[in-house]
Amino acid sequence: MNFNLQENIEILERTPQTLNFFLSGVSDGWLTCNEGEGTWNVSEVVDHLIEAEKYNWIPRLSHILEKGESESFPAFDRHSHLGKTTNHTIRERIEYFKELRKNNVLQLNQVKDQLERKGHHPALGTVRVRELLATWAVHDLTHISQIVRVMAHRYCDDVGPWKAYLGILNTD
Repeated sequence: MNFNLQENIEILERTPQTLNFFLSGVSDGWLTCNEGEGTWNVSEVVDHLIEAEKYNWIPRLSHILEKGESESFPAFDRHSHLGKTTNHTIRERIEYFKELRKNNVLQLNQVKDQLERKGHHPALGTVRVRELLATWAVHDLTHISQIVRVMAHRYCDDVGPWKAYLGILNTD
């Protein structure tokens, strides 16, 4: 097992900064491109991260700590951000995400002695606090990877024959 709460927090704290540095100020073309029908664009990924920050990680953690395995925690609608409209810029949304994340991470040091506590996921069954927290960090890394991949895909046809050398464009 590699899980370490402090290392986990290192990733969780850096995600908003990473998004801010990488996405703030880029042209809308980068934010609205996707990989085809049924895929998310960069802006939608950021909105998903915000929804997860509000309704997934800490609510599930609290549920485990309060109810244990006696009751499944509510399902999280991973697509709830789709169809919502916002007039906020990407920078404003990342700032909002940053504040949510800051407040959520502050709560994690309070669970350092409860990492083995168990809860019940509606689809996966028994889960532990440390597994939830590890998933949270890997979820961030997954979506950072997705953002980079989606943005690279925008130039898929433009790189010409060099596509053969660009692994990010050859993930079929």
